[in-house]
Amino acid sequence: MVIRNFGQRPYTFSQNLQLTEKLMRLLIGFFAVFFSVVSASAEDKLSAAIASIDADVVFMRHALAPGFGDPANFALGHCATQRNLDNVGRKQAMEIGAEIRRSATNFTEVLSSEWCRCNETAELLGLGPWGAFSGLNSFFQDFADKDVVLKKLEQKLRQLEPGVTLMVTHQVVITSVTGQAVGSGEFIAFNTRTKEARKFRLD
Repeated sequence: MVIRNFGQRPYTFSQNLQLTEKLMRLLIGFFAVFFSVVSASAEDKLSAAIASIDADVVFMRHALAPGFGDPANFALGHCATQRNLDNVGRKQAMEIGAEIRRSATNFTEVLSSEWCRCNETAELLGLGPWGAFSGLNSFFQDFADKDVVLKKLEQKLRQLEPGVTLMVTHQVVITSVTGQAVGSGEFIAFNTRTKEARKFRLD
């Protein structure tokens, strides 16, 4: 049986080929966009960790600073008397910052311990303005008073701005709040209402 296309001239082989090529280009463009969105979503570990527990704070331990503790002559504000980031740690901080900027998360506030290694980490993240906050200082060697630090931090956590706050600090502070230990450059998303915590890395 022959079906006639009345009123229209039949497509030539050349026209059919052109239509097929146009359709293929459209399909290729669609799938390229689709898979790029899926891939970006899958790689956005930061936003996924925050969303998984509806976190309003993300704690980050400062980037790699070789050594243990601080020198006995530690003085706040004098980096030469402190344990600081090395070149590996600086590179780590910059790479983590790039991952954060590629994510769908925009922090409402970025805070740092007053220790130089935390300040440098916050700066190298490249997220814009950040502020030093004594409620994130290390009390590991009693260079800061633990009770005073944690009281300031607890008060801040009760008065957060809407959104998500990034806090660059030390392992002892993070462990005291979340109950979890972290490595250099590691993160913990934290929900201040439910006390849920989710550990993750971006490097």
